[in-house]
Amino acid sequence: MPSAVPLMRAIAVRGVLCLVLLVGFPPVAASLEILAGPDGQVSAQSLSLPYAFYNENFGTAVGYVYGTVGFPQRQSSLLATVMAGTKGSAMGFLIGRDLRLPWSERLFLDPVVSVGYFKENDLYIDGNLEYADSRAGGNDSDESDFITGDGWDNYLRLTFKYLLPIGRGCESVVDVCRIDRGMPMQTKAYPFSLNPLKSGKSYLELRPFYRSQSIAGDRFEEEVRTNGVNLGLFWDNRDFVPNPSRGFSVRTKVSRDFGGLDSSGSWTNVDGELDAYIPLGATRYLRQQVIGVNFWTAYSPSWEVQADGSIDNRPPAYTGATLGGMWKLRGYPSQRFSDKAAVYYGLEWRLIPRWNPFSRSAWLQRHLGIQWIQLVPFCELGRVAPSWNLGELHRDMKWSLGLGIRAWAKGIVARIDAASSEEGFKIQMMVGQPFQF
Repeated sequence: MPSAVPLMRAIAVRGVLCLVLLVGFPPVAASLEILAGPDGQVSAQSLSLPYAFYNENFGTAVGYVYGTVGFPQRQSSLLATVMAGTKGSAMGFLIGRDLRLPWSERLFLDPVVSVGYFKENDLYIDGNLEYADSRAGGNDSDESDFITGDGWDNYLRLTFKYLLPIGRGCESVVDVCRIDRGMPMQTKAYPFSLNPLKSGKSYLELRPFYRSQSIAGDRFEEEVRTNGVNLGLFWDNRDFVPNPSRGFSVRTKVSRDFGGLDSSGSWTNVDGELDAYIPLGATRYLRQQVIGVNFWTAYSPSWEVQADGSIDNRPPAYTGATLGGMWKLRGYPSQRFSDKAAVYYGLEWRLIPRWNPFSRSAWLQRHLGIQWIQLVPFCELGRVAPSWNLGELHRDMKWSLGLGIRAWAKGIVARIDAASSEEGFKIQMMVGQPFQF
């Protein structure tokens, strides 16, 4: 179905979605922890805030966000936001995290619902007549090989995660973590091990999803729909999920759209990720310094290149072998590179100074609750390729260098990452640390 090909490369919302998620998207890593104060007391926290902003997609815009942590269950959180701008873009978003289902002690749900209409999005897809003889999004593609259009993007995802009764999951399902100024008061007593039967928490994840995207540009008007499920295993062997200082985690996942119901086509994608953390200790001026490393790779076995150059059974770029944007290669636009296979390496030096400028304002602390700031120099390498070939994936790799500023605000890590690459300078705004999001 050639008309659906551009949308299967995904819509790059860029600054709009970054801002939405910065306002209050909780990290999706499975933590199952209740955050308590230094005295061990647990109370729900809420955020209710109107806001205004300007960017290229929305123009001048206003919005409202409401979120709660520790409600309706002590380990869960809910958040909703809406926004609209003068350029005609509008969006609504609802997310829940760690909602324990009533018929099971170990089964939890993370729902996400998003409805939005976006103006003037840059899409790194085929269709630019100046680059008719090349494919957009490839590793050697030109940075100007994109098209611009308007359209709807509606999304639903339900993540069911089952905590396996092994490792730490044998002893407890939901832990209570006492926090002092945004950091755990003591290191976890249990030992770290390379055996998941002895250490960490392991999850079986089942994630049904649905997405409907439409786009209208100067030369096309199309719609694509995808629905399916991904199945994954996640071993979380870190000491503190929102901001780890030691340990590691591993996730493997298979995603499949079977082409049924109203789907535009079938596809399969496989990916895996490993992150690890090395504590470097505190100093006179630093509460904490940690080295974080990350490796990620993806491959689509269903991807088929036809004789005329078209591609069948390809996954959408938002879930396939894709680089660029908030998570991987932050010096490039969102979904800048996509292909059949990808590899990525990230290195961060996370520094939390003892100095907190927000502690001087009682008003800010009452509304935002910022307990620490974090400075993070980072570097990244990555590459997409038409096959998973170790030599090709590590030749002519793309790079990104940057500095992040992050803050712990009412149990959520908000971040702004500024990065440079061969194609310029980007600022990515999001919440949660970038590894294993």
